[in-house]
Amino acid sequence: MKYKLFIFLFFISSCSPQFSSSNRKPYTAKGFAYIYNDFDFNEKVIKGRMNNEILQVSHQNLRTGALIKIINPENKKSIILKNTKRIKFPDFYKILITQPVAEQLDLNIDLPLLEIIEIKKNKSFVAAKAKIFKEEKKISSKAPVASVQISNISKNKSKNLHKKPKKIFIDIASFYSPETARFLKQRIIKEVIDLDAKKLKIKKVNNKETQVILGPYSSVNLLKNDYIKLKNFGFEELNIYIDE
Repeated sequence: MKYKLFIFLFFISSCSPQFSSSNRKPYTAKGFAYIYNDFDFNEKVIKGRMNNEILQVSHQNLRTGALIKIINPENKKSIILKNTKRIKFPDFYKILITQPVAEQLDLNIDLPLLEIIEIKKNKSFVAAKAKIFKEEKKISSKAPVASVQISNISKNKSKNLHKKPKKIFIDIASFYSPETARFLKQRIIKEVIDLDAKKLKIKKVNNKETQVILGPYSSVNLLKNDYIKLKNFGFEELNIYIDE
């Protein structure tokens, strides 16, 4: 009997999936960047110090040394840096960056929206002879210094004197079934206090995807308040996007 039990346990363990970090999907997110400043560090809003004269980024959930691609969706400029350290910062923001990173990406300081993608070293990604910035060499870390690459797709710099106001939305959830999306919308209206129901919308992307979105917003502060309400309601991952 014990022999049969041993065989059964061996069979179950051999058939069970092997969970490892190599099988984990690369982290991706869209949202706002927190641009580092010493005042917020001194006030303990940010739980760690950064060098605001060099290219540094911090993501509190990714390991130190992880490669992160940061993209400015407005001008398509991108930069690849390693996660310098894990610093605690307000949950509303997706990543903590220094001023030089914001300048390299030409981020709108009032609306620093960006996209971040974790780069897996064991994938087919290859930095095509990217140069290492002198600033990056100054970073002290046990992990090897990662190459930094900046790409500027938009070569023609035009003066945008008459820009239309941007419409910012919170992407709450996506469903295959429109009925499920409508059910979630009604639940949010009933249970999330002081949320503007007029901003809560159902968006049909295609025949296989229906989104529940909140917006539009023109102010980061107004968006931040509703974002925190949704997080407190129980949503773990919320993306933010701009509809031009």
